[in-house]
Amino acid sequence: MKNISIITFINTIFIIAFVGLLSTFILFTNWEKQRYFTYEKQRYSLIADAFLSGLQFLPGEYQLQRLYKHFNVQNIKKQDQKLDILKYAKLLFIKNTIFGRVRVYTKRKNRFIYIQSLGYNLMLKDLKPKKYNREIALLLLALISGILTFIYTTLRRKLYPLKILDKEVQKFANGNLDVHMGKYGNDEIGKIATTFDKAIKAIKEQMESKNLFMRNMMHELKTPITKGRILAESIDDFEDKELLIRSFERMNEIITELAQVEKLTSKNITLNPQITSFDSIVEKAKTLLLCQEERIIKRYSNFRLTVDPDHFGIVLKNLIDNALKFSTDNKALVKATPKKIEILSKGQQMQHPLSYYTEPFSQEEKNHSGFGLGLYIVKSILNIHHKKFDYHYEDGYNVFEIVL
Repeated sequence: MKNISIITFINTIFIIAFVGLLSTFILFTNWEKQRYFTYEKQRYSLIADAFLSGLQFLPGEYQLQRLYKHFNVQNIKKQDQKLDILKYAKLLFIKNTIFGRVRVYTKRKNRFIYIQSLGYNLMLKDLKPKKYNREIALLLLALISGILTFIYTTLRRKLYPLKILDKEVQKFANGNLDVHMGKYGNDEIGKIATTFDKAIKAIKEQMESKNLFMRNMMHELKTPITKGRILAESIDDFEDKELLIRSFERMNEIITELAQVEKLTSKNITLNPQITSFDSIVEKAKTLLLCQEERIIKRYSNFRLTVDPDHFGIVLKNLIDNALKFSTDNKALVKATPKKIEILSKGQQMQHPLSYYTEPFSQEEKNHSGFGLGLYIVKSILNIHHKKFDYHYEDGYNVFEIVL
């Protein structure tokens, strides 16, 4: 019950209520029918006994009229009417005694008592009003059903804004920051909508402020790094020159990673899927890495896949870079088929599950360079591509796997 929606819960409750009400009505109707049938049988048995015992004394018209009045019945004298009842009416029950026979018929909701005894042949119509309370039961059923329907409709109308609110929240959760909550009154739902609307505006302002800060910061850092990189080329000492160039390039890589993270967290990435060869993506990754060719071992037959080549190149670059950093032989192995891509490196097994390293700023060892953003960026880009990312350790190799 915890996992169903409020609307479904209300629908279930009212369905149960209506089924229970209908079942109660059916049970009551059947019980009332049985009770009334027993009452009728007792009454007609009493009438039968009275007339059969009385007719043996050959009563006159006056005595018969008293009996008619006492039992609230009417004598039917027309012979054709009697024959019609005997032929077409439904027989309810028969009672035989030593004084004669009594049969009870029903036709068009009327009851007829046919008495035969000692030359008497009486057809009596029961004039007593029917005590069967089905009409009252139907009225109660309609009344209670109407009340339940009114309560159900009112509740649905009252909770309908929740459905709209849920849709807007889902849009916001999917990265749409332009949602706007309408006015839903001053009840609890209205207050939630108003509060959420204020929260969205506050989050938008904070994100815009953060994005502005990140862009300005990266812009301001790029200029001195570029100038420093140019000045480093003019240094004569080779070792100092290489050290400065590597430092400036590393700072440039960090800024690029931060820019990538900023796009991922703000969901500001637009994919441009293309049919491209896997080998071209690997070459793009190698270009971004600026590492020696022999450090990357390729074991695959080239194939084509539909991805964003730029972003997928970043994925392979980060995975290969991560493999090279933690490998014991300074090599990374790239294996691939149209079904999956594997990046392998020889080394010790990771100490934590993959989910730990796909969080931002998570690292295996603090003495390695970087901010611990590589696998976070990989996971985020693969999520946008709807690809599965996994890890396992096999035969002394750390294996990162992308399921295509």
